Amino acid sequence: MATATRQVALRVLLDTERGGPTLADRLAADDVERLSGRDRAFLHELVLGTLRRRAALDFACARLLDGPFSRLEAPLKAILRLGAYQLMHLRVPARAAVSESVELARESAPRATGLVNAVLRRLAREGPPVFPDAVTDPLGWLTTTGSLPRWLATRWRARLGPATAVARARALLDPPPTVFRLNPRVPDAQERVRAEGLEPRPLTVPGAWIVEGRAPTLSAEGTIYLQDQGSQMAAHLAAEGALLLDACAAPGGKTTLLADLLGEKGRVVAAEASLPRLQRMAGLVERWGATSVRLVGADARRPPFGRLFDSVLLDAPCTGLGTLSRHPDIRWRTMERDVLRHARRQRELLESVATLVRPGGKLVYSVCSGEPEEGEQIVRAFLDGHPEFSLAPLAGWVTRFADGGYASTRPERDGGDAFFAAVVIKQGGAAARPLEPPSLAPK
Repeated sequence: MATATRQVALRVLLDTERGGPTLADRLAADDVERLSGRDRAFLHELVLGTLRRRAALDFACARLLDGPFSRLEAPLKAILRLGAYQLMHLRVPARAAVSESVELARESAPRATGLVNAVLRRLAREGPPVFPDAVTDPLGWLTTTGSLPRWLATRWRARLGPATAVARARALLDPPPTVFRLNPRVPDAQERVRAEGLEPRPLTVPGAWIVEGRAPTLSAEGTIYLQDQGSQMAAHLAAEGALLLDACAAPGGKTTLLADLLGEKGRVVAAEASLPRLQRMAGLVERWGATSVRLVGADARRPPFGRLFDSVLLDAPCTGLGTLSRHPDIRWRTMERDVLRHARRQRELLESVATLVRPGGKLVYSVCSGEPEEGEQIVRAFLDGHPEFSLAPLAGWVTRFADGGYASTRPERDGGDAFFAAVVIKQGGAAARPLEPPSLAPK
């Protein structure tokens, strides 16, 4: 019988492939949580690594089959991917990787145990095949080693150019860096970070720090909040005035950062349409000690507010194609038509929340995607239809991320996620008080 960790890993892969819960939700399920800390870490490595490199694993296994890999049943494909990932990328003994995969097949695809044994033994003996070259065959590299679905590889090659597309795909193959910010309400937060053996280094966004290693205890207790630099950037851009709206607030990272930046004199109204996500946000807000946050169950397309805000942040629901390292299931769950589907909703949301900005106030639109249909095209169309809004100049520290009047993080240049943000100002009235970058960092 295969180990419990590998059994659960197989179930997680199959559940996400069948269009079930998102990977993040599936990894929070009871069968995962029941594993020991060590086994849970191994499971995360198996699942996340297999999803990040799925196309390369398929390519390696396909060369050892008589028929097309795509015609195999889903359980068999997932078993071969798990076995190949252990052989090609982990320090798991070849004998264990093969035998455990055969046991998985015995339980889930009993007629294919011989095939699994033969393919993985041959892969262990001969090693991976020769993959397409990134320079002479960029599309071939992107769809194999780069592990992108063909539609996205084709799109990136055309839009970014072959070299940048390869660089971006390469950056998104590895686990994301550990980036965090400190809780300013924890007086000894700096000391706690260093007591964990971590040596933080500053990033461009004020208060954003990167470390080698992980800090799960510090995160769970509310000493630090793990948050990508691009996500922190969007909150900083919106932090202005005394009354702010975070219009699509879950999971709450930007909400709590806005509360940190405004201090006790400001108020952050955090709206979220999903009740379960709102409940999880309530736990985060309490753990973080952000007493200036007011949570509201509300759909940003039909906001219930009777007053205007100094600043509104719309971090719109999107494809998440900028987060393929952090959420590798998005590679295989998202289709090209989803880009336009999200864009339609994003336009609706932007039109709706724009009515909540007071004259002289600020509106920040952001998405964790680098696709232009979800970013600059949304903002340009909005500005064309709303002459009372204009693109605002970016603060000096944002210069590194400046991109045609907008702000963008790029995985191949900045590490982490691809993030887009635009700042627009509504004409009329006095401008809200801009906030100086905070000092929330270890010294």
